[in-house]
Amino acid sequence: MIKTIKNNSIAKFYETLTLHLNFVSISQNFYSPRREETLIKLAGIQISCCEAKERNIEKAVKFTQIAIEKGANLICFQELFTTHWFPREMNKRFFPLAEKMDGFTITRMQKLAEEYGVVLICPIFEIEEDSFYNSAIVIDAGGEILGSYRKIHVPQIPLWEEKYYFSPGNHGLPVFKTKFAPIGVQICWDNFFPEGSRILALKGAKIIFSPTAAAFASQRKWETVISSNAIANGVYIFRVNRVGSEEKQDFYGRSFCISPEGELLDKPTGMKDSIALIEIDLKNIDKARKEWPFFKDRRPEVYKEIAESIEQSAPPPLLPPQVGED
Repeated sequence: MIKTIKNNSIAKFYETLTLHLNFVSISQNFYSPRREETLIKLAGIQISCCEAKERNIEKAVKFTQIAIEKGANLICFQELFTTHWFPREMNKRFFPLAEKMDGFTITRMQKLAEEYGVVLICPIFEIEEDSFYNSAIVIDAGGEILGSYRKIHVPQIPLWEEKYYFSPGNHGLPVFKTKFAPIGVQICWDNFFPEGSRILALKGAKIIFSPTAAAFASQRKWETVISSNAIANGVYIFRVNRVGSEEKQDFYGRSFCISPEGELLDKPTGMKDSIALIEIDLKNIDKARKEWPFFKDRRPEVYKEIAESIEQSAPPPLLPPQVGED
């Protein structure tokens, strides 16, 4: 069951935090053992962001501490969670927002992961040498960086001018073996290319996190595509969406998790700063795959055309969607 924790919980939480820390030793052993090793609590943090990067990071830290207090084991943030949505326009002044994998944001998050024994999926604007990426850095429960996923499918449409900033990902489709479960990441536009989710599932991912930055009236499309990818591959998929009104865009949040059966696990979160919390049982993956044994009927030998270039006529120009919400 998803539990939504909204921004007004922060003040109450911090009133009691100091006293609480005097009596409880916070460490990787902070939590009592789960009822079964297959039970895991996931959290998706959706926050509004401003142009002050440091403020965004500190807000994310506060929400992370609340999620930890509620027992979250794996925590994922929205796409580019440390910045406002700068890809709405092409402007070279935003390139300094990029940081290295061992920069301030990830170092800060490593300390949280190590102190509290949680896994963090941190989508950032990454720079490596002279290249820039839309990345998600995965930090294990001990604070170790397991690696990064770099967004492979980079769009170039009005208000999502991403090709101007980001090179296509060059790390492939890694599966990260975290303390709690093997996971994969698909960032926003990636989710509409089903090959990614299929490869991650075949490589052993049990949970796919999908940090996004979606606005306008697109929620139904997202529920449809995430559900399709989840049921076709027998995995949990947790979509964590940006929230907040920014120039020219209203990001609507409404994060949600889909089961291996393709079912929406409770209602999506709302349209404000909040945390989606859900406990999952990894045993449901094997159950779903036995009932719907898609993998055993795969025919890879006939799929080779999908990897070949097929000449296509140029598509019509894309127009920005109408403002509104489903």
